[in-house]
Amino acid sequence: MVIVTVCVGSSCYVRGADRVAEELQRLIAEHGLEGKVELSGAFCMERCSLGVTVRVGDRVCPQVMPDEVEAFFLSEILPQLRGQVRGELGVEA
Repeated sequence: MVIVTVCVGSSCYVRGADRVAEELQRLIAEHGLEGKVELSGAFCMERCSLGVTVRVGDRVCPQVMPDEVEAFFLSEILPQLRGQVRGELGVEA
């Protein structure tokens, strides 16, 4: 399971955290990843001046813009899932 956390603190919220979370939720459903990707929120990731911050597993990704969520999903979240599948199959990532 890949855990994706969107900062919803006031600074990120005014920069579009709600739209980022909604788009991530849509993409998770569209790709049939319910049960493989867990989406949650956090009130502060201490990167307030950098825009909406999203954590994917242990990787912190600041400056995720609402209009760039699909590209972010494809470049950050899907590769994490592929890496987990390879690991489960005993194949090195």
